Amino acid sequence: MFNSMNTSATALTAQRFRMDVVSANMANAETTRGQMVNGEWQPYRRKMVTLSPNSNQGFSSFLSTAMNNEQVGQGVRVSSIVEDTTPFKLIYNPEHPDADEQGYVSMPNVDPLREMVDLMSATRSYEANITTMNASKNMLLKALEIGK
Repeated sequence: MFNSMNTSATALTAQRFRMDVVSANMANAETTRGQMVNGEWQPYRRKMVTLSPNSNQGFSSFLSTAMNNEQVGQGVRVSSIVEDTTPFKLIYNPEHPDADEQGYVSMPNVDPLREMVDLMSATRSYEANITTMNASKNMLLKALEIGK
């Protein structure tokens, strides 16, 4: 009875986490000292969220479950956070404390435009799941009113 609400709740949690990671990327878009690697500071590296279904079943098992009128779908989960491997941006600024011998500073590989698109996508997915959850709630309330 509450399966659709549980599925939407897992999606809400995953999309909220995606929004948090995008926020962290935006906050560190200018961070030249993100982590220490081999005794040297490296710029912040963009992070991305990977989502996967809660169950490890394939399509055929979902199809047979649906044909037998059983419960289908168990939601989504955050499977990992991966770092973007695109190279850092080099900016010429010889006065910067992190400039190399040639005067170039390695800047994070965070593109604010890409982050805003990811944030909008996560926000729209979050809103869609809220709408789904409200529709499920309204259907359950209407079903309870039938018995009056």
